[in-house]
Amino acid sequence: MNGFKTLDDADVAGKAVLTRVDLNVPMKDGRITDDLRISRILPTLHELSRKGAKVVVLSHFGRPNGKVVPEMSLKPVAAALATALGSPIAFAEDCVGELAQDAIAKLKPGGIVLLENTRFHAEEEKNDAEFARKMAALGDVYVNDAFSCAHRAHVSTEALAHLLPSYAGRNMEVELKHLTAALEVPEKPVAAVVGGAKVSTKLELLGNLLSKVDKLIIGGGMANTFLFAQGREVGKSLCEKNMADTARDILREAVARGCAVVLPDDVVVAREFKPGAASKVVPADRCPADQMILDIGPVAAARLGTLLADCRTLVWNGPLGAFETPPFDAGTVTVARTAAALTAAGRLLSVAGGGDTVAALRHAGVAEEFSYVSTAGGAFLEWLEGKELPGVAALQKAA
Repeated sequence: MNGFKTLDDADVAGKAVLTRVDLNVPMKDGRITDDLRISRILPTLHELSRKGAKVVVLSHFGRPNGKVVPEMSLKPVAAALATALGSPIAFAEDCVGELAQDAIAKLKPGGIVLLENTRFHAEEEKNDAEFARKMAALGDVYVNDAFSCAHRAHVSTEALAHLLPSYAGRNMEVELKHLTAALEVPEKPVAAVVGGAKVSTKLELLGNLLSKVDKLIIGGGMANTFLFAQGREVGKSLCEKNMADTARDILREAVARGCAVVLPDDVVVAREFKPGAASKVVPADRCPADQMILDIGPVAAARLGTLLADCRTLVWNGPLGAFETPPFDAGTVTVARTAAALTAAGRLLSVAGGGDTVAALRHAGVAEEFSYVSTAGGAFLEWLEGKELPGVAALQKAA
């Protein structure tokens, strides 16, 4: 993934720069509960402002389905963004038309304005050409700093790149740099941790990784399906028994490609899935009929630590167990901390993202200790699946 221009190539002084970011942050009772996405875009906004651009910030928020939904206004986010930036910013009640034009006209070089939710217009998600021209007319330059939205071919994420001089923001640049280093041109051996509930939702991901990595570590509910496919008893565990043939196909393909699939040696089982439930460790093929597998066991966790110590690159997507519910977090926490320690020692490039991964690494206290943790969900997964991301492809074509 390369071939795009960055802010190093952009002349932005005195120009209106349409800057697509991802401000779709979690909120509760009008307060942002996780500001990681805000902190990630600050370098781009600060740099554009410092270089004298008139910074016009574009983002979606929630899924208003092309209608104005007051609860999905970006106005509350504007206040949080201003606090994070350490300077006031303006807010426009629309992302096209006179309200947006007037707000931009009032900007001085270095000033920043946040436009209202792009998805208040149905044309945004339809990638409508006329709507794209209206939005492009607001600016002189386009910067995409929203990798987490790059899998969507929308006006603000894709079409604008074809209508204005276009560049990747610093967040986008850093993300693509790490993703390229992790799977496109990795230092080998490469390991991938893939967890989560269902094999059926990650077939394309598994298929792509078989040709990219040396060791494929499978955990979570997915591992139960593979254990079942090998004829092992999984009791009342979450298990897609109808996917057994598919799991066996994946295992055969892995052998053909020289990829070692790693399943747990031992597991933590319990009769009930609740915090503090009575549990025990058993071999992976000895799950009692009246119990369920909820985590990998200590032997499996130790084995994975040894395995990672022999690798140079790690891609992580999904927890190894039901980490939200102690004591079934131990496996994920142990392996995550091992990966973080190897990263700190300069022995491992570790890149993680997608789904519950960020929450799991935060729970383990190591989210800041991996080489890179992506805030992208769907985009990260589609990248793992080997798919072309429209937002990235548009930047490459523009270059």
